[in-house]
Formats: sequence, structure tokens, C-alpha cells
Amino acid sequence: MLNNIIRNKTNQWLQSKDCSINGLLSYIKEKGELRDTQIEAIETYLFLKIEGQNKPLWQLFSEGFFTNGTDLSTLNINNKARTYLENNINAFALYDFSRQKTGNTILLPNLEKMIVDNCDKVEYDKIIKNIFYNVSYTDYLLSLPMGSGKTYLMAAFIYIDLYFASNEPENKNFAHNFLVLIPSGLKTSIGPSLRTIENFDPSWVIPEPSATNLKKQLVFDVLDEQKSAKKSNKARNPNAQKVNQCLPNPFGQVFVVNAEKVILNRVDTTGQKSLFEDDEDKKANELRNLIGNIPNLSLLIDEVHHAASSDIKLRQVVNGWNEKGNITTVLGFSGTPYLSSAEKIQLSEDEVLKISEITNTVYYYPLTTAIEKFLKTPTVKIGENLDHFQIVKKGMEDFNTTYGNTIYENGTIAKVAIYCSSIEMLENEIYPYLQSELNINADEILRFHGGNKTYSLPKENELQFKSLDTSLSKKKYILLVAIGKEGWDCKSLTSVILPQKSKSTSKNTIIQTTCRCLRQVIKGNDESALVWLNKENAQILNKQLQKEQHTSIEELNNIKRNTKVEMVERVSRMDFLKIPKVDYYQLKVSYQSIEEEEKANTKEKLIELHKTIEEYKSTALITTTGLEHLESGELEFLENTGNSLANYNTWIFNISKDSFETTTSVELHSFDEELKAIFEKITFIKNEQQFFNEQFDLFKINSKIRVAFSIKKSLKTKQEIISKEANLLIVDNLKGVEQNKNIFPNKDISNQILSFDKKPLSKEEFDKQKQDRILQLTQEGKFEEIAKVASETIHPIIEQKDKSFHLLPYNFDSSFESDVLNKTLQLRDFKEKNLEIYFNGERGLTEFVINCFAKKGKNWQNIGKYTTDFLILNRTKENKIHKALIIETKGEGFANNQSFIKKKNFVETDFLEQNNEKFGYQKFDFIYLEDSDSLNTNVGKLNSKINSFFNE
Repeated sequence: MLNNIIRNKTNQWLQSKDCSINGLLSYIKEKGELRDTQIEAIETYLFLKIEGQNKPLWQLFSEGFFTNGTDLSTLNINNKARTYLENNINAFALYDFSRQKTGNTILLPNLEKMIVDNCDKVEYDKIIKNIFYNVSYTDYLLSLPMGSGKTYLMAAFIYIDLYFASNEPENKNFAHNFLVLIPSGLKTSIGPSLRTIENFDPSWVIPEPSATNLKKQLVFDVLDEQKSAKKSNKARNPNAQKVNQCLPNPFGQVFVVNAEKVILNRVDTTGQKSLFEDDEDKKANELRNLIGNIPNLSLLIDEVHHAASSDIKLRQVVNGWNEKGNITTVLGFSGTPYLSSAEKIQLSEDEVLKISEITNTVYYYPLTTAIEKFLKTPTVKIGENLDHFQIVKKGMEDFNTTYGNTIYENGTIAKVAIYCSSIEMLENEIYPYLQSELNINADEILRFHGGNKTYSLPKENELQFKSLDTSLSKKKYILLVAIGKEGWDCKSLTSVILPQKSKSTSKNTIIQTTCRCLRQVIKGNDESALVWLNKENAQILNKQLQKEQHTSIEELNNIKRNTKVEMVERVSRMDFLKIPKVDYYQLKVSYQSIEEEEKANTKEKLIELHKTIEEYKSTALITTTGLEHLESGELEFLENTGNSLANYNTWIFNISKDSFETTTSVELHSFDEELKAIFEKITFIKNEQQFFNEQFDLFKINSKIRVAFSIKKSLKTKQEIISKEANLLIVDNLKGVEQNKNIFPNKDISNQILSFDKKPLSKEEFDKQKQDRILQLTQEGKFEEIAKVASETIHPIIEQKDKSFHLLPYNFDSSFESDVLNKTLQLRDFKEKNLEIYFNGERGLTEFVINCFAKKGKNWQNIGKYTTDFLILNRTKENKIHKALIIETKGEGFANNQSFIKKKNFVETDFLEQNNEKFGYQKFDFIYLEDSDSLNTNVGKLNSKINSFFNE
């Protein structure tokens, strides 16, 4: 529902010069190891993390973050509704969303009508929260089809979070630790998932040396032990012990766990606590409580649609963890982001909204696009009026004819999987049929299922199943029951046969099973796959494809691989135009740490801390009434509370350890007199044992003690104005780009400009050359080309080719920029003043970049780099830049971006003042154009600025 809006918003952000991740994304793309869908998912993720500040979806929605800018003045609604929507952003956000269209149909017409008719009676935030499952934490789902690399993407997210977290440790938007939840129904995938994450190369997404350093910090643990050990309390719950050992402040800890098996299966959702908690309850509760203590924790849930059956339990657990303030983000991954039954959201007494999509889906990549780009291209065949033996026979014959001798480049052989509806069917019917009727060698067949009282399998069958995707395996024909439908990563599986209706109650089983054979074996290769179904399964598949992927079996059978990416080569015209460097002045700020004390004065600070220790104490209160009746009843204030044993030497050791050895235990013990006095204040004696008093904030106190050993410092800035000069084009960085709608001018115009650079032609000369070419084509009989040549004319832009286009073509961020350029070149005043205009807004291609600062108190704070969109220049006779008009074009959606506003303020005030003062005249000026105004309005503003600035 939101994913299309979010993708559009993400693209707008990426095209903005305020986007801070373009460098990282360029690095990832240049590495070339991730697919476009993985990169798009990363872009979306970082957009929500950085621009969306990692807020919960309901909050972003309510704040209008996803609105599309509906113009209420143009709508036929009553004035009361219009006024209300204009003044209540959450109401406008829900109304704007209800009017989105799927095709030509309004998304939620009943909701739209209800808001217009009863605008002041709708509980907007309540509805918005209900849409997003009433969760108070940040919860995103990313939907990528099978075979697109979801596990690699999970690993990428882990490293990206750690990369940002290591640079900004206090930034709560990025996780320090991770819990990977794999549904217990997919327990065979936990090992491969862990290995994939563990073996992921972080240099694919993070530059060195950060990639290697972070990989060294990662610690992996699997919480899958169920048996209780004896002896110590900690050992009795080995999973809890693993978690406990990493506390209190881990960084780079990754736990992988079967979700329901270890965490969710003992959760009470009734609200009624049992008086008799058994050992399994205690173990589950202990593990959950310890996991909730892991700071800055992100959850990554594979195949999240499986959690739907345990959704209430999962959300109950995560809500509990979130109350401790430790949950950063919950990320779900699924190829099928649909609920088994529609969610009902009560809009009013009479209105109910039914939604079958998982509404927190923030990114969606269609199966058809994946097939066009990288999955195997399938051929789906349907056996009508054939029994299951006949479908198996046809499918096997087809497979053997098409893939029987296929050996992939990595040495694996093509395989076919036959999914049987029961163990009896496999053992009694299909397995004997393959050998007796189809003459298949038993050594090439692998049977794999869970077994029952009648049938069991040799232990080596499981090893052979896990080894199928290696060059060692010679198994071609795989017979399965209730295994390999999901989480099975066997790229050399090339064909699937479903001869009977599945007994699974899951609506997604057929589509998931069918897609098992679509994984690409060799990256970049054009590969195919074969699927055989009975009619019943085909009907189910078609319904699933239509509902979840907006496609059909017929469309799948007609998909052609789209491997061709049209690249546009680009060339420099700097030598032709002889554009001089832009000289300007730049503010340079250097930072110096100033010690405000000659020595640490540790003793005095510790004595002062002892005197003021009560400031770090909270009040513990017991009342006999509820909070609403505190004026009545009995109150009791507790002086000492806590159950954590206190030991002075252990306390000193922990203070030292948390300082990362910057303050040693020896140094601390040299002030035992002062520290023991503090220790006595924050502890108490009970039953001849000493405990920490939990009313004291031990974290802050320990921090204060560590600070007492440091010399107080302040940061002083020094600023100076330095001269710089900049090329408008870094030629070495000029590379080809993918063809897109914002390339300007097009190939024909670009070629014409380059041709006229070499040999300028008059209209008469041009027409004569055209006639000569037509005559030649006539003589050669190439009549189909004559019409094209005859229609050629000298493009009007040629007249202004020496006033712009220092590189060809420009790769604009939006059509607004190309419109501004075109209109500027047409202005009479621009032409008469002999001005030039150059696009400067493509990062990495220009040296004219302004370092921006903001005043914070007496000092300057760096707020980032600013790259202007355009420069309008005029030159002196000596070929120097005399004046430069800085032009900023901005989309309305980013006009209120705080980062941009700060940079804009610096450029149009401090930068202009500093430069104009240094040059002794007004060398630079600035104008801001926003696409919310009409193009003519913007060009009018620009024309006025041209006349006032270039007035000599």
C-alpha cells in the first residue's frame, strides 16, 4: 500500500543534493556485487532511517511524511472538510492516502467519503495506528521474491547499521546488535542462513578498512539448544547463558534463533498469568528478559509471513523489549507480503476497512521483474485430464529432453523435484514408478521426508539433501514430502513437478513451491526452468499470481529476459568552450581541544560527588490506592531497594572495564578513601549481605567517577578565509550513465552539437549536405532511411551551444532542471548580455563545491557540502570569470529539509558576504527556484535577477 509512495519519496531524496548517502551508494554500485533490487531495498531502508529518522510508520504517516501534495483547493469537497484538512496534518495524511489510485480505481473510496462527510468526528491517529498494527516501534517489511538474495540483504543491513553506528555511537537510529528470527517451520534453513550472513563480504557495501574492522567485531551465536545442563544456574539454560555472556554493552553481536521454538512458544496472550510456572516457562521467560536487555537491538525476521500465525505473540514480546528502550528496528523479509485472511480495521460504527496486504511493506519488487532481470525464465505446463502418474511421466520426459545432460559452469547438474502429497505416495507410488516404468537409475534418485512409523530414511539422505547444490552430488531426481517449499536454496534445481493437490492449508504454498526452481545458478547467465502442474494446482497458482504479483501463468510463459542496459556515453566540451576556473573564497574552520584544567583534580571531584550523591537518587513509593486517588490511602516511601549483590572490588573493576582501560583499576584504588565513601552511600546491608540500592542511577554515578579522572576540555574553533579555484568539470570522473528520462539533450542533438563543434555550417550548407545524402540513399536503394534524413533540421539549441553544455549530455535529477535550462537559453536578456549557463549539480563531476557552516554559540559547526545546480557566468576579455549567479532548483518536497535550509542560509549570507568583500565587488549572487511555482514564474524571477546582477 505504501511501498510505491515510499519508493517515489526515496527517489526524490536520492536526487536531492542533501542526500548524504550518494557516496556510499556509488561505492556499492561500482562494486557490482549486489542486484538492483538489493540496492533499491538499501536505498529505501536508509531513506527511512535518515530522512525518516527511524520513526515508526504510523508516526511518519500521521506527520504527513508520505503525503503526495493533494491540492485541496481543486477538489469538490465542502468548505468545512477543506478547512479541517488544511489545519490537521494527520487528517490530511489519511485523506490523501485514501485517494491514491490502483490503476484507475481510488484505493479507499469509503474512507475518503467518511473523512469528507465527518471530518471532525474521525479518530485519525487511532485508525492510522490500527493500519500499522498498533506497534510503537519501528517495523518495516521488505518484499523480494525468492532467489533475489534476501539473506545477503539481511547481512548488508547488519553491516550498514554497524558502519553508521561506529561513526555515530550515540545515534539511536542505527543498531549495535542483531537478532535474526527464523520461523521454526523453516528450521532446516537456520544453518544456511547463518553461514550466508557469516560469510558475507562486507566490502560489497562498506569501503575498506571499515569493512574488515567490522567483520572482525561480529560475534555469531545460534540459540538452538533445548536440553538443560546440570550444575550452575546459568548452565541450566544454555541459550540464556549465551545472551548473558555478551551483556551489558555488546557491539556486533548477532544471535540467530528459531523464533517460535525458543522465544514465542511460551508466551501467554490471554493476560492471565499461571500460578504454576514450569521449567520451560522459566527458561523462555529468562531468555526473553535477557534478550530485552541487549542495547540498540534490531530484529531481522526471515519469511515474516510465517510469523503472522504468531503475530500477537511476536508483537507482545517486542513491545515488552521496546519498553526497555532497546529496540532499534524490526525488519521483516518476505516474498509473499499477504495475510492469510484480511485484517479488519474499524473506521466507525458502520464502516470496516479490510486489508489483505501486510501494511508495513515499505519495499516491493515484483516477481516478473526479477525473472526479466536475473531469475531463471520459467515455462509452466499444465496437465489437464492426466492422473498424477501421467503428469510425472510427462514432466520427467520433458526435463530429461531439455536438461538431462545440463552441467552448469560451477559443476552442478540440473535437477528436478517431484513434490508428493504424502510419504505413502512417495514410497508406494512415485519412487517405484520412476524405477519400474521410467527406468530411472536408483543412484540418481534422492528421497527426503520426515519419516513416520512405517517409513524411515537412512541418515545419509539428509546429508545428500544438504549437498545437492554441490558439484559432488549426482542426484538428479528429488522426491520430497513437506520439505523444500521454502528456505531451500538449491540453485541447480531446474524443474518442479506438482502432480497432486498439496495438503498444506497455506494459500502461498503453490507459488512458493513453483518458484523453488527459479534461482539463478551463474550470475548474469540467461537460464531457464520448467514447471509441471496438474490443473487444480495451476488454478491455485494463477489466483496467487493475480492477487500477489499482478501477473498470470500466461504472462510468466511469455516473459523474455531483459538483459540489455542502454548506456549513454558522455564527452567533455571543456577544451572547445575554454571555460576558465572559478576563483572564490572559502571559509576554513579548524578545531582545537583546549584543556581548561592543569590537572584532573580527581580527589576534589570525588568528594563533590559524595556530597551531591542524593541528586542521583529516585524515590520509591508504595500506595494502597490507584494513581488516580493518591490524595487518599496510605503512602510508604522506601529507603533501600534492590537485589543486586554489591562488592567493592568488583564495582571498581566494572568502572575500569567500562572505560575501555582508559582508567585502570590501580588508578581507581589510589582513591579508595573517597570511592569507598561513595560505595557506602549507594549500597545497603540486608541479612548480612551488601546490595546496590536501585534507587541510585548507578550508570550515571560510575560515569561521573570516570570523568573525575579526566582533565576538563573544551573545543575551540579557528576560522580563516582562504582562496580557491575550481574546474566546473573533473574530466577523469566523466563516465557513461544508464539511459533515463532526464538525459538532456538526446543523442541526435548531442551528435549535432559535436558535429557543429568540428565544422560550423550555415543553413544553406546544412541543406546541401542533406540533399547529397538523400541522393546517395536513393542510388543505394535505402528508401526506408530517406524520410528520416529528409526530416532533419538544425535544432534551435545549436544557436546557443557555445553558451552551455560543457559536457554532453547532462544527466539531470528532474525535468524541472531541464525546463529551467531551456527557458534560460531562450531569454533575450540572457543572449544580449552574452551570458553562459552550466549545470553544476552532478556530484563528483565538479570542483565548485562550497563547504557550509553554521554558527553555534561563538564557534562554527560544519554542516556539510553544497553543490549548486547551475551557474550563470560572464567572462572578461582576459577569459576570467567576472560574475557568477548561483542557481538552486528544488522540488517542493525538499524545500523544508532542515539540512538544506541551513546550507542555503550559509550560501546566501556568509558565503556571498565573504566573497564580495574579498573581491571588492559583487562577484557572486544567489537565487532559489522551487517547482511549486509555475515555470513562467520561476523564469520571470530569474530574468529579473539576471538584469539586476549582470547590470554592467
